[in-house]
Order: sequence, then C-alpha cells, then structure tokens
Amino acid sequence: KNHDVKVSVNDLIIRSSALALRDVPEVNASYDPKSDSVSSQGSVDISVAVATPTGLITPIVPNTDQLGLSGISEKVKDLAGRARDGKLSPEEYQGGTFCISNLGMFGIDEFSAVINPPQAAILAVGGGSPRLVPTPYVDGAETQEKPSIKTIMTARLSADRRVVDEATASLFLSAFKKYLMKPELLVL
Repeated sequence: KNHDVKVSVNDLIIRSSALALRDVPEVNASYDPKSDSVSSQGSVDISVAVATPTGLITPIVPNTDQLGLSGISEKVKDLAGRARDGKLSPEEYQGGTFCISNLGMFGIDEFSAVINPPQAAILAVGGGSPRLVPTPYVDGAETQEKPSIKTIMTARLSADRRVVDEATASLFLSAFKKYLMKPELLVL
C-alpha cells in the first residue's frame, strides 16, 4: 500500500527523541523555582522550534511518543505551517515537556540551544556534514582498514542541572543515538 508520506530527517529526530524520553523519563521533567521542586511529566509533549516572520515559536506535538513517523510528519507540517501564518492558539505553543531546535536546514553544523523554562532540556541539532572517520587499529592484522568519509550529524543536549545530571543526560543521548542509528526501531 502506498501511503505517500514523506518522512524528513527532522521527523526521525523527533521520533528518536520521543522514544528516548520514554526510556529515560527523568529528562521529561520540569523545574518549578517557586517551590524548588522537580516534576516528572506524564506525557511526552515535544516542542519543535519553528522560524516565523516574527521570530521563533515552539509549537507542541502532544503525546509524541504515541505517534508513528507519519503521524509526527503530518502534525509537524500542520503546526509549522500554521505557526508561520500566525494561526496557532496559545495552548499549541505554551507548555511542552522537551524541545528540539534543528538548524541543519540553515547550513549550521552545530550549536548550543537555550532551555525553555520550565522544561528541563533542549536538543540542538545541526546538519550532517562530511567528516573523515578513522577506523580502529587492529593489532596483528596484515593490512589496516582505511579511514572513510561519512556524513555526521551533531546533536547537543542543554539541560537544567537541577533536574538532569550528566549521567542522566548521557543515558538520554545514548538512547537517542540508538534509535537514530537503527531506524527500524522507529517504526515499531
């Protein structure tokens, strides 16, 4: 069956993030400075940064972890289009439990993003760029494998240390990488 759905790299990033947040729920949390408390969120609601004529806005894809790739693709296209037209209602961009900012389509290879409080973390995604990748040295081998050129994407997590420590951040990034490197897991 042909469903005629075009899935983007950004959709794969969003789905990978949603599944990683499900696996490492400590990152899917918020901080309340008034009560000095951390709250775990019951749902994974990813905010996606969208450039508009009036500035940046972060519409929310509710229950992102429960959507498949085609559902994420359709929802993001709808939200981004309405964001650019200024037709989002406040509940569609206020809140969210985690944010993704992808500047790869603007030729940016890597950057650091600023957290949107009360969210605890944001993922900054750069574009893929060709890099020389060395191969491991194999002791005793007659010939060594030559380095190769591969397209490498950079993803950088900024996190509120009051909520997400370094060990937890590394668990999230490991889960994110696992899903992104094995796209077959994204369709399950």
